[in-house]
Amino acid sequence: MANITRFDPVGELVSLRSAMDRLFEDSFVSPMTWRTITGNGNGEGITPPIDVHETPDDIVVTAALPGVRADDVEITMTGQTLVLRGELKANERAQREHYLYRERRHGTFSRSLQLPVRVEGDKAQATFEHGVLTLSIPKAEEVKP
Repeated sequence: MANITRFDPVGELVSLRSAMDRLFEDSFVSPMTWRTITGNGNGEGITPPIDVHETPDDIVVTAALPGVRADDVEITMTGQTLVLRGELKANERAQREHYLYRERRHGTFSRSLQLPVRVEGDKAQATFEHGVLTLSIPKAEEVKP
């Protein structure tokens, strides 16, 4: 008796879609590591991974900035747009030709994000501890529950 396998186009599309979702998730969305988008090797395009959550009164932004000093980070707030800029300084103790592997990124970075609600940026509080920047930005009074 022969096995007959029916072609299921809907099933094929669903598996193709899930494969594409995984591809885009791994390539563009997942902020698990620092990555270079432009790939030119000079650090341009480095994006620090961030988490954003909200409480009833605040928007809290947490950014992983390992190896960055607090003095090397610039935080600006314009309306609902938050911009983090800074610099990862290279280890200058070893000469370039003496490296066997050099995977850590260095150079300038910039990360901009649009916050989902109106905030009072001038009242934001920032802490920087163990390479983790935490911003607590109060929501505007009219958007609080």
